[in-house]
Amino acid sequence: MFKSMIAIAILAATGTAAVAQAAAAPVSPAKQELVTHVLQLLHPESIGMAMLQTPAAEAVAQASVALQGRAPVERRDAAMRDITADAKKFLEEAAPVVKASSDKLVPLTLAPLLAERFTEDELRQLVAVLESPVKLKFEGMIPEMKKVLGEKIAGDTRAAIDPKIKNLTEQIGLRLRTAVTP
Repeated sequence: MFKSMIAIAILAATGTAAVAQAAAAPVSPAKQELVTHVLQLLHPESIGMAMLQTPAAEAVAQASVALQGRAPVERRDAAMRDITADAKKFLEEAAPVVKASSDKLVPLTLAPLLAERFTEDELRQLVAVLESPVKLKFEGMIPEMKKVLGEKIAGDTRAAIDPKIKNLTEQIGLRLRTAVTP
């Protein structure tokens, strides 16, 4: 997650002119090696994969909501199994395309930016930060921290939020029934 945020920040800070300018600047082999190492640590291809997974997950979630209360349980469950299988197949087929695009574009876009904006010493420092055992330990804790905090927030807000969620679900159901009823 942290790696993706860094990669996104690098992407957001760029413009086409900067990319073109960075591509023109000669880079020493030592600096290029450091840039390549930083990119390996960041896994910028995860940006493309997240972009691919988001619409698939949203489509499955929307289908689940749309089927809720509109189909008998056995038909709903069968439809959701098929929809989930379709989404999985989509991801399996599309992932190589996105990976190939990422493999092609990362060296052309991110590598020149890193080479332009960081000195060799800064790149060494960045590698040290990204490989830091403390950072790795912290990142390993993120899922646990999210779970613990999420459970505490859910427990603390359940009485106030559950009725609102129930009301929202009922309202959505009513709107869907109204929309599909002739």
